[in-house]
Amino acid sequence: MLKVENVSFAYDTNPVLKNINFTIEKGQHIALIGASGCGKSTLLKIIYGLLDTDEGSLFWDDREVFGPAYNLVPGQENMKYLSQGFELQAYRTVSENIGHHLSNFEPELKTGRVNELLEIVEMSSFAHTKIENLSGGQKQRVALAKALAKRPELLLLDEPFGNIDNFRRSALRRNLFAYLKRNKITSITATHDKTDILSFAEETIVIHMGEIIAKEDTLKIYQNPENYYVASLFGEVNELPITAFLSDSDIDHTILVYPHELQIVENSALKARVKKSYFNGNHYLIEAVFNDNVIFIEHRYAIENSKEIAIQISEETLTSRAKNI
Repeated sequence: MLKVENVSFAYDTNPVLKNINFTIEKGQHIALIGASGCGKSTLLKIIYGLLDTDEGSLFWDDREVFGPAYNLVPGQENMKYLSQGFELQAYRTVSENIGHHLSNFEPELKTGRVNELLEIVEMSSFAHTKIENLSGGQKQRVALAKALAKRPELLLLDEPFGNIDNFRRSALRRNLFAYLKRNKITSITATHDKTDILSFAEETIVIHMGEIIAKEDTLKIYQNPENYYVASLFGEVNELPITAFLSDSDIDHTILVYPHELQIVENSALKARVKKSYFNGNHYLIEAVFNDNVIFIEHRYAIENSKEIAIQISEETLTSRAKNI
């Protein structure tokens, strides 16, 4: 459905994207992750047609996508791009903004559509409130509803939940991706938040310094990250020598282990010393020193500073990571 071929782009002489290649099938939900400045937002703008590529081409259903140099009004009719700027009309109401591009010839259908979208983003009680009186998170939810109004074939989301309160964010994600799946709308979500990815993106594209370094099943990328950079995009990660955990191994290599995959046990030859315990709600993140390196471990309880602890990695995790060496 979407084919990106050898796309490169630079602002002035500063390269931002280099030889980008990938395809996305209809109905897929794709995550786009990478460090700040890696080119995620730029890539979304190129796909939507807001920027001209320096090299390469893009195709949507075998039709080439062109940028502003070829279109009087940039942007593709069958796509919607939700930027971090919202692009709402401040002095109009929430309902007026959402229904702005919907036909007025069938007012009942328009009203029903607007009300449906208000429910999805949980803004029904603000239907007649002017945009200027909303918070940043509320504006973001309205902008999302507006992007969905004409049922785009492809939805491009740039940090779509960044300004939304934590207690609303989870429900909004579930509502949104259920709606997209139900209506067979393809989506690409650029994000820094792993919770935007793990439950909802079937595949994940990882960008590093303007280049794609991975495009795989999201679960596979998370469970077996190929390097420290990829693993760190999902949160804290430990890089540990495999010889410390496999006594019969003579491989001089490191493995990547998430904090929840390290265990504090009663007896183990592997010892670490606690530096600090951080309360994270349903667990504590234990910062400790192991072999002169700082490591992080999830644990049910806080542990006093300077206490020596015994650690181990589950056999399942160890076997899985060792296979990648």
